[in-house]
Amino acid sequence: MPEPSAVGKHSETPALRRRLGARGWMRTPLTALLWLGLAFPALATDPNEPGDPDEPGASIAASELEAQREASNLELKSVEEQAEEATRALAALEHDMEALRNDQRDLDGRIDAAAARRAELDQSIAEGEAAMANLSERQDAVRLSLISRRAVLAEVLAALQRIGRDPPPALLVSPEDALSSVRSAILLGAVVPEIRAETEALAADLKELAALREAIALERTALAAALEENAEEERRLAELAVEKAALQAESQRRLERERERAEALTIRSAELESVIASLAGEIEELRRAAEAARIAEAERQRRIAEQLERARAFAATAVPDKNRIASAYAFSKLTGTLARPVSGEPVRFFGADDGTGHTLAGEVVETSRGDIVRAPVDAWVSYAGPFRSYGQVVILDAGERHHVVLAGMERIQVEAGQFVLSGEPLATMGETRFAGSAALTLASERPTLYIEFRKDGQPVDPRAWWKDPMSSGKASNDT
Repeated sequence: MPEPSAVGKHSETPALRRRLGARGWMRTPLTALLWLGLAFPALATDPNEPGDPDEPGASIAASELEAQREASNLELKSVEEQAEEATRALAALEHDMEALRNDQRDLDGRIDAAAARRAELDQSIAEGEAAMANLSERQDAVRLSLISRRAVLAEVLAALQRIGRDPPPALLVSPEDALSSVRSAILLGAVVPEIRAETEALAADLKELAALREAIALERTALAAALEENAEEERRLAELAVEKAALQAESQRRLERERERAEALTIRSAELESVIASLAGEIEELRRAAEAARIAEAERQRRIAEQLERARAFAATAVPDKNRIASAYAFSKLTGTLARPVSGEPVRFFGADDGTGHTLAGEVVETSRGDIVRAPVDAWVSYAGPFRSYGQVVILDAGERHHVVLAGMERIQVEAGQFVLSGEPLATMGETRFAGSAALTLASERPTLYIEFRKDGQPVDPRAWWKDPMSSGKASNDT
């Protein structure tokens, strides 16, 4: 239902104003009842009436739940995508871990091969050292043999040198040299073969000694290169082993983190699915509640339609008072001459705070139980009857498009369509006070009467029409 202030300012139309000017339009209870909610916002809202079940609260709540479910669906989709990504990352890490394990096994094999190679090199080194020891011994033996035969060799070499300097004479030169030639031949025949053998043995020993020295040098060079290569291979393999171990440890940590992330995403996905299912249940409950509210509202509208139909039937059969008369004076000419319709003290005036943050469109008079409410002016009774929890309400048409609204009474003595004179009894006050918001803020528990003057459907200050705006007393017919 719109705010009362909005209704009061914007709900009237020119057609409504024209009908307000037609006195006959306000003579039926049905049209007056409808006009209550349009023209008098002070009475438009019942503080004891529950809210309209067809208001958008349920639909707003359902929309909010739909938005929450949509957000949860989006989050669930994101979580599922992250879970798929985590699964792919886990598979990639598992593949990398398997490759690292294969590399580690290959590296272990190469380390074992290097160790075997090292053992072979150690064996070769040992064998080379043994061979070098044998060669050294052989070299020493050759050297000692040469040393032991140094004297003989010296003599042979000396003889050979002498022969070279003083060769033996030819046999046919002179007979006296024959003996010398024979002797030289005998000596050379005995010495030369031995010298040749010794020379050949010496040459062989010298050649063998040179070969042994060269073999020893080559063996040492090869062993040194093999040792250096093996040491370099061992260092490289050791570094690879350390690097592979670090990579494997890091991959294992990443694998554990991805597993934890995948588990967390799985848990979150399950939570979101539970939340979405819960939201779906709540949305369904709200929809059922909204449907029930719609059915209840339809039933309420049906009852209201029946009541309006009964009111329309009553209005069709109601007969206006045949003895009605016209007002003696125009209402606009009666300013400062009217008496309040009931004895009592005014406790709220026009324009005061009504307790809800709005200004009061009329005034509230504190009365006593059983006080008579009288007509303040000659007027037609446009409406007389109950209205929500405000008690009995009487609307008077004072002419010139002026209306007087009286609310909060207990028993009404007039009927719609009746013409009343100023001072004529209209109703009796009861034990309870007027149920409007302004009266609810009063400290007193005495009954209160609400009075409102309206011109062209707009509230006006009624104090301009009272004899004494601050006085109280019984109304009288001063017209």
